[in-house]
Amino acid sequence: MALEITDATFEETVLKSDKPVMVDFWAAWCGPCRMVAPIIEELSSEYEGKAVIGKVDVDNNQEFAAKFGIRNIPTVLVFQNGEVVGRQVGVA
Repeated sequence: MALEITDATFEETVLKSDKPVMVDFWAAWCGPCRMVAPIIEELSSEYEGKAVIGKVDVDNNQEFAAKFGIRNIPTVLVFQNGEVVGRQVGVA
């Protein structure tokens, strides 16, 4: 299951991780986000122990969404060593 990441846990879970981290920025009211959710869960199971797969509810956790310029959801960011190395906006 994808890890629920909050503003309080983002730095420790994402920016300080020694593993690659994929973060899905989403909201409960977002239809395309609900389409992406099963894929995120599948990736979470597939990469367990190899990477961190997490989700940030942008309605309740706006600090890091703003910091990384999340203006449209779903947006998926991939982090390595605390740096953004990949970005996917929308459902592709």
